[in-house]
Amino acid sequence: MKLDQYKVDTCNQSSLKNHQRKFDFIAAEINNAESILQKLIDFQVAIPSWALGTGGTRFGRFGGGGEPRNLEEKIEDIGLLHALNKSSGAISLHIPWDIPENAAHIKALAAQHGLKFDAMNSNTFQDQPDRQYTYKFGSMQNVNKAIRKQAIEHNIEVIKYGIELGSKSLTVWLSDGSCFPGQLNFRKAFQNTLESLREVYAALPDNWKMFVEYKAFEPNFYSTTVGDWGQSLLYATKLGNKAYTLVDLGHHLPNANIEQIVALLLMEGKLGGFHFNDSKYGDDDLTVGSIKPYQLFLIFNELVEGMDAKGMNHASDLGWMIDASHNVKDPLEDLLQSVEAIMITYAQALLVDRKKLNEAQNNNDVVTAQEILQNAFRTDVRALAAEARLRSGGALNPLAVYRSEKVRDNLIKERGSKTVATGL
Repeated sequence: MKLDQYKVDTCNQSSLKNHQRKFDFIAAEINNAESILQKLIDFQVAIPSWALGTGGTRFGRFGGGGEPRNLEEKIEDIGLLHALNKSSGAISLHIPWDIPENAAHIKALAAQHGLKFDAMNSNTFQDQPDRQYTYKFGSMQNVNKAIRKQAIEHNIEVIKYGIELGSKSLTVWLSDGSCFPGQLNFRKAFQNTLESLREVYAALPDNWKMFVEYKAFEPNFYSTTVGDWGQSLLYATKLGNKAYTLVDLGHHLPNANIEQIVALLLMEGKLGGFHFNDSKYGDDDLTVGSIKPYQLFLIFNELVEGMDAKGMNHASDLGWMIDASHNVKDPLEDLLQSVEAIMITYAQALLVDRKKLNEAQNNNDVVTAQEILQNAFRTDVRALAAEARLRSGGALNPLAVYRSEKVRDNLIKERGSKTVATGL
C-alpha cells in the first residue's frame, strides 16, 4: 500500500490552525527554535526489518493480520512510516530472515520510498536449515572450531549483502554464554570469540563499522560472553578503530545507569550504535518512552552533550535504530509511537542550556542543575516535532492519518489476515 501525499496534506490542513497556535507559542518561548527544527528534520531512525510483524513470547504469538510476507512488503511498510513521519528513512536488515535475492531490485525499491540501508544484522543465535552445525552451545565462543568457522563465514556473507545494498555497518549480537556454573571456561570463551570477531573484522571494507552488541542475559542465564558494556568495549578496543560498542536500552540489569555508560563510551570514541526500546523488568522490547521517559531524556542529554563535545554530527555519526517487539499492538502504530517519542525526547535534550548547566556543575549547585534538566524535560515540544514533520512533507499527526486512512484494514485486504512476517 502506498499513501498518497494529497491525503497527508488534506489531514494536515484540518489541524493546521491549531498546530500553528501551539508552534508559535513554543517557538516564542525558546531562543533556538529554527536550529532545533533543522536537527529534528535531519535526524533519522532506522526501522529493523523484523519489527514489521507481530512479536510474541515463548508462550505464544497473536498475529494481527496484514503482515509483510517478504522483504519487498517490509520495505513498503517502512515507506508508509516514512511518508507519515519523515523520520524513518532507513531500514536495517536481518540475515537470513530477509536475504535480498536481487540486491539491485531491493535497493531501487527502497530508493522509491526514500529509504537507505542502515546496519546489517547477522544471526548466529538460531540454527538455520542449510547449516551443517548447531549453535546450541554457542557460535563464536564454541569449543568446536568448525562451528566457529561457520559463524564467521555467515557474518562475512552478511557483509557482502550489505555492500551490494549500500550499507556501511555490521551489528554482531551473540547469544553465546552458559546456563550453568562449570559449563564454560570464561577465558577460553572470550579468546575464541575475539579470534572469531577478528576474522570478521578483517573482512570489513575500509569505510565500514562493526557494532558489538552486549546483553546481560537471555537465552543464557548464568553467563553471557558479551554480557555488558565493559566486555563489548574490550572487544571493540582489541579489534581496532572500525569496531564500536552498540547500546540497546533493554540489555541492562535493572537500575543500570545507562546515561553514564553512554557518556563514557562517547568520551572514549567507542559508541557506535544505539537501539531504542523500553522496559519494566528486563529486555521487554516495549514502545520507546512508554515506561521510563525521564531516563530516556537523561540518556539523550548525555548523547547530545557528548556528541557536541566531540564535534559529531547528531544525524549521521551514530547508528540510530529501534529494536522492539509489538506483542499486543499493531506493529506500525507502535513504531509510529516510538519514533514520535524519540523525536520529542531529542528535542527536549536540545533545549538544555549547556552553559548554565556547566556553571551549576562547576559550582556544585545541585538544585540548579536539577532544575535545568527537569525544566527541559517538562517542556511540551510536541509542536516542534510536528513542525519538523510538516516542513518535510509528513503528517502533523501520523497516527491519526494512519487510522483515518484505515491502513491496517487495507493491508489485511491486500495480504490476508493470517500472514506471518518472515523471521518471526
